[in-house]
Amino acid sequence: MGTNPPRVFDFHSHWGTEQGWKGSPFDNPEAREGTRSYFKWDMKFVSEEEQAAQFRQANAKVMLDFAYTYKMDVGAVRDQHDYAFDYARKYPDVVLGNWITIDPTQPGHVKELERCLSEGPGLIGMGLHPFSRAGLPDSPAWENCINLCIEANRPVLMLTGMSASGVGVRGGGGLLLEDCHPRHVDRIAARYPALNVIAARVAWPWQSEMIAIALHKANVWMELHGWSPRYYSEELKREIGKRLRKKTFFAVDYPMLSHERLVNEWRELGLSSDVLDDVFSGNAEAFLASLGVN
Repeated sequence: MGTNPPRVFDFHSHWGTEQGWKGSPFDNPEAREGTRSYFKWDMKFVSEEEQAAQFRQANAKVMLDFAYTYKMDVGAVRDQHDYAFDYARKYPDVVLGNWITIDPTQPGHVKELERCLSEGPGLIGMGLHPFSRAGLPDSPAWENCINLCIEANRPVLMLTGMSASGVGVRGGGGLLLEDCHPRHVDRIAARYPALNVIAARVAWPWQSEMIAIALHKANVWMELHGWSPRYYSEELKREIGKRLRKKTFFAVDYPMLSHERLVNEWRELGLSSDVLDDVFSGNAEAFLASLGVN
């Protein structure tokens, strides 16, 4: 396949810059140790230019996620989004867009989501997760924000299965993995057929359920950030080469994992070159075209 990195669209990574981790719970020493043990990674930051250079070297265009802005007051959230949008305008070759993660119980957060959907450069989507005060993704508190995404023809990202948030901490940081069960993806996709739903991670230990939901619902896709391909189940690896071939997006979880490592491990799965082309870029290009995103 050659030594040059393939063009990849990364549907989920975090920031490598210090500003990008503002408000992160990993400032807590216990949480940082848990993350260090899980990912074998410590919080070592790079500059904005260094981050762009890393993405360019990996030939990657990246969907960035702050992840923790739902805990912030609306002024701080807006500052983070402005920082992200300025970065996207400065480095459009490496930024695909941003996942916006808000608390739908706060009217100011909802207005900020509206602003981002209207003004944000690139692909703007909403992180629909169970960790804010709104509760589970299929709770009524999320309905208004989901409808905003439908009106804007923009996707939502739903976390499934094992999470690095709270990993290695007593009580898991108070987070319930059951709240990330793929059944919530199934319910949201069924309730809102016009909504494009991207399920994040491999949904372990409910991988078979997630595969069935992705195959059943035409408005559901899967991105597999945060996991080394060598740890995918045999069922998942088999289906990526068959029925999930057009439903799978490449994703990394930078800076905890690197694009280069994930590309190499995908290539080691034994999938055909045309399947890898779909996963690395083809599926993303078709999806973006369907949304009218260049």
